[in-house]
Amino acid sequence: MSRQDLFRYVVEEFAEDYREGELERREFLRRTVLLGGGIPGAKALLTSLGITGVSLSELAQAQQAPAQTPQAQAQPLVSPTDPAIQVRELVYKAREIDQIAYLARPAGGGSHPGVIVIHENRGLQPHIQDVVRRLAKAGYIALAPDLVSKIGGTAKITDAAQISAYLAQAGGDEHMANLQEALKVLKATQGVQTDKLGVTGFCFGGGLTWRMATEVPELKAAVPFYGPAPDLAKVPNIKAAVLGIYGGNDARINAGIPALEAALKAANIRYQIKIYEGANHAFHNDTGPNYKKDAAEDAWNLTLNWFKTYLV
Repeated sequence: MSRQDLFRYVVEEFAEDYREGELERREFLRRTVLLGGGIPGAKALLTSLGITGVSLSELAQAQQAPAQTPQAQAQPLVSPTDPAIQVRELVYKAREIDQIAYLARPAGGGSHPGVIVIHENRGLQPHIQDVVRRLAKAGYIALAPDLVSKIGGTAKITDAAQISAYLAQAGGDEHMANLQEALKVLKATQGVQTDKLGVTGFCFGGGLTWRMATEVPELKAAVPFYGPAPDLAKVPNIKAAVLGIYGGNDARINAGIPALEAALKAANIRYQIKIYEGANHAFHNDTGPNYKKDAAEDAWNLTLNWFKTYLV
């Protein structure tokens, strides 16, 4: 995703959450002010979204309002203390920044394929750490870089909207550079089979997963979850086998599937598109309101089978 595409993606995701009742009106307007860099910018964004009837005074009140209280986190499927895995937080210097990442691996040493995990636009949240641990328990060395490291890291920012605004404004090139550095760290990790590298990501991270597939030829497998399509002109560059996972109710993202699939077929890319009818955007996230257990479990099994086919 380009900087403009990434920014627009986050703006539209906030608007979608608002329309579906996941965000209160005040919280939606507060986030719009953050993304727009102030009240005039927020007004322009709202107009571009077709949302009218918002006064400057309402925006000013929203700007001063506290953040909407986040939902309670679900219990992880794989505990950090599970004896089958080893986990740790990494801090490494890259691009003159202390980069933060979360690493999990099977206990007992040995060599294993490596997988990069790319978080949603809310940063490196507990759900993503759980995904990393799930991969470790399945036999992979998995690394999730915190793409908010430049402003201190996800754990230090209590307002998730500030995380989303930063990720949108930083742009895809910035994130890709950090993902390339994370891939170097993964490859240098003891036990990683550097000829068996994969990537998966969710929402915002799904879009970056598609982009990584077009720009990193050493990847053997990629699994983007409901990610916006990459630059179609770069689709022929893909060397990885790609499994695209989508929710049937996710009209905003799914609108790009027909053109993407045509480009994949034309370039003779190994791919599969799986659409779960009745599932919404972010249905895999068991800490969010769109979680759909049956679809999430099936999608995860499909993901593990895909990695087993192309990485093991």
